[in-house]
Amino acid sequence: MSNGITKEMIDRINQLAAKKKTQGLDEEEQKEQKALYKEYLAAIRGQVRANLENVRFVEDLTEEELKEELAKRTN
Repeated sequence: MSNGITKEMIDRINQLAAKKKTQGLDEEEQKEQKALYKEYLAAIRGQVRANLENVRFVEDLTEEELKEELAKRTN
């Protein structure tokens, strides 16, 4: 995974979510869960922003730029 999201982070988020459903979380675990969610959401938002920044509208391209884009996609 990328942008600060690790398998360990996902595993811990899932562990805390499961425990919350079955036993409940103590105050320390609630703080940890909140911090993990915050970090996770920040990473996801960063990924979305990065993807949106790379979006190019075909209508805004010059004819030459359009040819280059199409050539990239066919190679």
